[in-house]
Amino acid sequence: MTPITGIIITLDEAENIADCIASLRPVCDEVIVVDSGSRDDTVAIAEREGAQVIHQPYLGDGPQKAFAVPRARNDWILALDADERLEEDAIAAIRSLALDDPHIAYRFKRRNFAGHHWIKAAGFYPDPVTRLYNRTTSGYLPKRAHSSIKAPQVLDTGGHIRHFTYRDLSHWIVRIDQLSSRDAWAMKQRGKGPSRCRPTWHALSAMLRKLILKGGLLQGADGMTVAVTTAFHAYMKYAKLNELHEKERADQVRLG
Repeated sequence: MTPITGIIITLDEAENIADCIASLRPVCDEVIVVDSGSRDDTVAIAEREGAQVIHQPYLGDGPQKAFAVPRARNDWILALDADERLEEDAIAAIRSLALDDPHIAYRFKRRNFAGHHWIKAAGFYPDPVTRLYNRTTSGYLPKRAHSSIKAPQVLDTGGHIRHFTYRDLSHWIVRIDQLSSRDAWAMKQRGKGPSRCRPTWHALSAMLRKLILKGGLLQGADGMTVAVTTAFHAYMKYAKLNELHEKERADQVRLG
């Protein structure tokens, strides 16, 4: 089998990292963890599981996921988030690949869970994600939020990645708070200005997209949950962007 390097980025992922590394072991002969300052046992657990750990303050989603790529000993890279696991069909699919064309990257279907509940509604499944690629032709775009892999060609493997997205509904709300703060920071870093209308507009747009275009209106409670939380996330990231600009202006006045 062609050698593959698994890469995982982490921050306080002690409860997830061991299982994530274990799911990569059947197809990866090297695993690299890029940690951005975990205060829990993430690093110790990753090292115990045989991963190489690189310490790097958070650069944003795309740059952080790309950081370890030059340090990998293999050209084929398999990227997972710490709360993701390769399922058996994904492992079988990867093992069956010849990996003889560096221009082809490979896509997987992702199952997103809230606790033990698999959420399929409003675009949460099949949620295709490209994760296996050759670094000589492909890689993560330098986006600070929600980056993706750019490749000359992408093929579906048919295999699944299991994503333990949220521990429960309360954790879902906590993650929206965390991710909306990250998204607001990323938008400000790339020069996006404030807008009083943008939070409401993007929230309404997200709600309608999930309810109408993604069919959530006909998918019961899961469809509504996805629509409402997506709209809330959209609203908060733009509201927080406004807040960052307000704080900056206040600091300038105070120091000026």
